[in-house]
Amino acid sequence: MSKPSKCITVDKARELQDNWVATRAVDIERAMGSNDTREFLFSLEELQEFLDYVRAESKKQEITNPGVRIYFGAYDNDTTDKATCFLAPTVGINSGAPNNYKIDPFNTVIGGWPPHSY
Repeated sequence: MSKPSKCITVDKARELQDNWVATRAVDIERAMGSNDTREFLFSLEELQEFLDYVRAESKKQEITNPGVRIYFGAYDNDTTDKATCFLAPTVGINSGAPNNYKIDPFNTVIGGWPPHSY
């Protein structure tokens, strides 16, 4: 299998992460009074299962080119107030594609603690 065309270099990934930390993490830490999670881990099996679910449910709805949008979120409970992310199905792949609220989003992730820098 060839490398997907939208892959970036490791150096570019480091640059993006460094920019995020330098321009956002400091303000988040200041506002929260502590570090926050900034990276999340999904197993390939979990991701594939979710993608297969989105594809199958979209097909039932006659959606031929679904997408998945990634949202930031935050917990607010007795256990944690840390960041999380969730994956939400869409009905298309352009930036304005609406979310598909007929398919449940995916959230069970492992957040690195303390955060791991790329």
